[in-house]
Amino acid sequence: MYIVYFAIIMLLPLYAQMKVKGTYKKFAKQRTMKGQTGAEVARAILDANGLYDVRVVPTQGVLSDHYNPATKTVALSESNFYEASVAGAAVAAHEVGHAIQHKEAYSMLTLRSKLVPVANISSNMSWIFVMIGIFASSTNFLLLGIILLAAGVVFQLVTLPVEFDASKRALVQMNSLGIVTNEEERPARKVLSAAALTYVAAAAVAVLELLRLVLIFTNMRSDD
Repeated sequence: MYIVYFAIIMLLPLYAQMKVKGTYKKFAKQRTMKGQTGAEVARAILDANGLYDVRVVPTQGVLSDHYNPATKTVALSESNFYEASVAGAAVAAHEVGHAIQHKEAYSMLTLRSKLVPVANISSNMSWIFVMIGIFASSTNFLLLGIILLAAGVVFQLVTLPVEFDASKRALVQMNSLGIVTNEEERPARKVLSAAALTYVAAAAVAVLELLRLVLIFTNMRSDD
């Protein structure tokens, strides 16, 4: 069982990362018929949705694209910002999808934002209590660690519908504004699906790790 468990938590995230990088690299070479850069795609969708106050800026790194609700900024990695590709258009549209969620006060995005400070604390503190609990054979410390870890798992699970919804919005916007052709929609969808897989893998690993610790806790309690 442990061999299967460790195989899953090691290989699933690795597969997800390889999938997203491979898919992105493939379609980053495919130029859209309309020839819009990622920055232009983002700006077009933002303006079409009345989000004139949201800025689009370049950021360093590869696949470092994100939306910051605090500063109302869509940050695109430099390749996506300056170049015109199916992958760049899909990623830019996805991040603008989060901006649209923010404007509409999408419930799951609001919930995730509220969970951010809790998730940050739990990610930093949970394993300290877990390790103390296991090495000191203390069920109280282990239980505290499990509770903190569970908060992080909830954050991971809430993230899934937020990301899926942003991708759905991205495809709708790209089609309605003619950013991609019918032939380009499929590769754009593949880019978004590959990116979503990384979140699914992270959530799956988090849930498995939580279940493992719950089993350890249960065994410790039964031995008392």
